[in-house]
Amino acid sequence: MNRTIGRGLVVVAVAFLVLAAEPASAKNGFYVGGSFGRATLKINDLNLDVEEFDYKADSTSYKIIFGYRFMGFLAVEGNYIDFGSLSDSIDTIEGTVGVDTDLKGFDASAMGMLPLGIADIFAKVGFVSWNADIRAAMGEIVELDTNSGTDLVYGIGAQVRFKGLAVRAEVEYFDIADADSVYLVSLGATFTF
Repeated sequence: MNRTIGRGLVVVAVAFLVLAAEPASAKNGFYVGGSFGRATLKINDLNLDVEEFDYKADSTSYKIIFGYRFMGFLAVEGNYIDFGSLSDSIDTIEGTVGVDTDLKGFDASAMGMLPLGIADIFAKVGFVSWNADIRAAMGEIVELDTNSGTDLVYGIGAQVRFKGLAVRAEVEYFDIADADSVYLVSLGATFTF
C-alpha cells in the first residue's frame, strides 16, 4: 500500500514539474548560441600523384548558431561551422605524404521539433556552402588546392530548455559531393531572446 502511494506521488510530482516547466521554457523567437564537437571526414581512394589512399581524419570543431523558432514545432537556423584542421598521412616508397584539410562553411536549415515538456527532439534539413583549403606535402614538395561547393546537410538532435536557455546535443551529416562522408557530433547551448 505504501509503495503504491509513494509511486503515485512520484508520478504526480514529475507530471507537475513537466507541466509547470513547459510554459516558462517553450520560448519562441530569435536565438543565438554555439557548440563544440568533433568533425570526421572520409574520402575513399584519395588520388595523390604518388598513390591512392583512404583518407580519414577527425578534428575538434565549433559552430556559431543563429535561429528563429516560429512556434513550438518549427524553426529555421543558420550556422557558421569551422570543422577544424583535418589531417591524415600515408607512407609511400618515395616518403610520407601528409594531407591537411581546413574545412569551413555556412549552412541554413529548416528544423522540425517535437516538444516533450522541457525538452525537444529535432530533425533538420538544409544546405551548406563550404570551402576547403587542402595542403599535400612530401618532404619539401608542397601542393596547395582549394575546393568549394554547396550541398545538402541533415541532422538530428535533442535539447533541454530552461526558460530562454537550451542545452543541445546533435549529429549532422554533410552530403559533400567530393567526400564519402562528413559528420559533426556536437554539444552546445542557445539562448532565446
